[in-house]
Amino acid sequence: MEVATYNYSKKGVYNLNSILEAIISRRSIRNFTKKKVEDDKINSILKAAIWAPSGLNNQPWKFIVIENENTIQSLSKLTHYEKVVKNSPLLIAVFLDSDESYNFVKDVQAIGASIQNMLLASFEMELGSVWLGEILNNKYEVHKLLDTPENFELMAIVALGYPVNKEQKSTRKNLHEVVYYEHYQSKVV
Repeated sequence: MEVATYNYSKKGVYNLNSILEAIISRRSIRNFTKKKVEDDKINSILKAAIWAPSGLNNQPWKFIVIENENTIQSLSKLTHYEKVVKNSPLLIAVFLDSDESYNFVKDVQAIGASIQNMLLASFEMELGSVWLGEILNNKYEVHKLLDTPENFELMAIVALGYPVNKEQKSTRKNLHEVVYYEHYQSKVV
């Protein structure tokens, strides 16, 4: 396979294959060691998050970084994935700031892109991460626990840490099962 490169900035040329490799290789990690995630890594993950695209560049996201064990334990009781949350040394709660919103659907899409950037940045730093959405069933309790303003709407919590096991497997549907060309009846061969 030929290496595809694109010049995104004056700083250099980036290897597109490494981006695709990260997208394909990244897995949701649900078991973490207790090792603290370093502040510089947390800041890099957050920087990746805020560089996601957003409509009109409105950047509708807000983040709460959670490392306090008591807060983590309290949040773990608000989700079916209690064990995942309880054993994570780091959580990042992701919110839509309605004061920054201009179109709800587009802003939710932007936040999804922001979370994907966080997951990919974590993978690049050899951290594990998982996007937790089920906790939205208890979003009001999360808001109360984290003392958020009314204009914050919980979108997800991302659990992060050093993985106990990096070897995770996954599968995807074939393109011909999900892709159409020009119209519905014209599938990929």
